[in-house]
Amino acid sequence: MEITLDTKIYDLLKEYPFMEDKLIEINPKYKKLKNPVLRRTVARIASIKQAALVGGMEPIELLNLIRKEVGQPPLENVPEKDVNIQKVPEWVTKEPSVELDGNRLLDEGKNPLAEINKNLKELKKDETILLKTDFFPAPLVDEIKKRGYEVFSANSKEVYFTYIKK
Repeated sequence: MEITLDTKIYDLLKEYPFMEDKLIEINPKYKKLKNPVLRRTVARIASIKQAALVGGMEPIELLNLIRKEVGQPPLENVPEKDVNIQKVPEWVTKEPSVELDGNRLLDEGKNPLAEINKNLKELKKDETILLKTDFFPAPLVDEIKKRGYEVFSANSKEVYFTYIKK
């Protein structure tokens, strides 16, 4: 299996089970991989690039650390999409209709994406959900955007605020 920025964490861990502990050594934020809910859900859709964003790392750095651990040579000059600086949309400044604590949900064995989906069904047009986490929920953000919702994320110190507009 050739490991690239698009390789899913689930596939990586299925092929190389020892990488769970190695990932946690690389970045303690990845200890959330021990959570069975996160492992069954988010790890299936999260790429190495997204995992790097969650861990606050450069994607190529994480990719090459993983490749080294599994005996693959490092990659150089990997094209990455430009990072767009996003202006804060006006709808983010309004009071959210629902606030969710993503870390608490994971600690309780719940799937944050499922909780967001449940709440989105009950929201009216232009209402928002605020998800607070201690990591950037890149896979969740991508999944929500694919479904056509507006999403904005920002962080302040150790807290990431992800707003989702119906």
